[in-house]
Amino acid sequence: MHEFLKKAGVSVKKIKTALISVYYKEGLDQLVKKLHEYEVEIYSTGGTFRFIESLGVPVISVEELTEFPEILGGRVKTLHPTIFGGILRRDSNPNDLLQISEHGIVPFDLVVVDLYPFEETVKKGGTEQEIIEKIDIGGISLIRAAAKNFTDVAIVSSRFQYSDFLNHYIASEGTTDLTYRKSLAAEAFRITSHYDTAIMHWFNGWPLSTAEKRPLRYGENPHQRGWFEGNLDEIFTQLGGKELSYNNLLDIDAALSYLSEFDDTTCVIVKHNNACGLASRPTAYEAWTDALKADPVSAFGGIISLNCPIDTRTAEAISGIFFEVLLAPDFDEEALKILLAKKNRIILKYKPYSPGKILKRSALNGYLLQDRDHHTDSIDDLKYVTNRKPTDKEIADMLFASKISKHTRSNTIVLAKDGMLLAAGTGQTSRVDALKQAIQKAQSFGLNLEGASMASDAFFPFPDCVEIAHKVGISAVIQPGGSIKDQLSIDYCNEHNMAMVFTGYRHFKH
Repeated sequence: MHEFLKKAGVSVKKIKTALISVYYKEGLDQLVKKLHEYEVEIYSTGGTFRFIESLGVPVISVEELTEFPEILGGRVKTLHPTIFGGILRRDSNPNDLLQISEHGIVPFDLVVVDLYPFEETVKKGGTEQEIIEKIDIGGISLIRAAAKNFTDVAIVSSRFQYSDFLNHYIASEGTTDLTYRKSLAAEAFRITSHYDTAIMHWFNGWPLSTAEKRPLRYGENPHQRGWFEGNLDEIFTQLGGKELSYNNLLDIDAALSYLSEFDDTTCVIVKHNNACGLASRPTAYEAWTDALKADPVSAFGGIISLNCPIDTRTAEAISGIFFEVLLAPDFDEEALKILLAKKNRIILKYKPYSPGKILKRSALNGYLLQDRDHHTDSIDDLKYVTNRKPTDKEIADMLFASKISKHTRSNTIVLAKDGMLLAAGTGQTSRVDALKQAIQKAQSFGLNLEGASMASDAFFPFPDCVEIAHKVGISAVIQPGGSIKDQLSIDYCNEHNMAMVFTGYRHFKH
């Protein structure tokens, strides 16, 4: 094999020296013994040095090379020119070779280094100090240096590479070729990139990345490819149905976002990321029935989610329409049989989870990031700005509508009454158009707007919306306030006995 590689013109290097410093020792014994068998000179640090000694294999301590002890409780062991010079020297550069010779620096052909278990420590609930101490400095620097110099150095950066490396090493008779060293370097940079990303996530209070690339049926349209990067197993278990699509996942995310606002038994029906039906009721069956009333046409082919177990009666009712996905925290045995009767229905049992604190989306040639909108308008936020204060029922309906508007595409107007979404105007370029859309939709399904409440995700620049709302019977309005012409809307409400409150919080969603 060695001669073949020479003839093929591949840069083959014999491994004569190795620097080994690892946290995880599993499988290391086989690697060390094989290196010793090939007469490789091994250098090591701390616990790894003692482990290699225990195998009866000759090993030289890093301190002997650097003539400097490990300090700061192990924080500084390998950060020394003697070590990094031995890794970063270029064998093709005469000046490099002259300098390492002058300074008595040992050139390393192999570096075996892994990283402290940062993510594992976070997931186990370590204290802040324990987590910080698991931020690797020397290890990640060694890996990067060796990967950068892959022309002359092989880098093994994970215990999961030991077997593959040994197979290559033995087949190549104690050598490595340039192509293989470059592949090791690529994997090393993937590992360090993931590691640094996890640290960055922790410092920002974001969930750790558990990204795995999962192919989807297609993207938004069949001619587009689609993937999901993350761990869906942490969110739900799929009990039946076809493969999830890109659009399915967007709607599932929207459905769970809506449900996160409600403690009462609630059903939401989502279409194109917006709620076309939502109701809170004493039972799952009632919640489903009243959620469907808001827009039974849009519900066709939608995403249905409840925040309570689904019983047989509810399952039978839901099965009466065509839907893409149904999510619930649990299902009765008989209910599940009913729902799985049609094989293409996607049935998901979702788990408790907290969405990330940061929202990320692509834009231009980069990304936009922002804090998630975690503020939910409550009674403590309300500023009563009209002569007539809202009744308790109106306050409940306004806050209910506000929770929905927060997760609906701007510009949006949400109309609600008695814990039920009557209609929403979504994604309009004009707030007046959003209101007219909502009114038209509610009236088309025979829903009575008399005494309903209206929520707006942003302020009214003019009094036209409250005027239109009043003419169809809406009696109470919740909005952020903040327009220079707020008083015009307040005056109109006062003249027509409407109640209006300001929250001080805008909820744009683009």
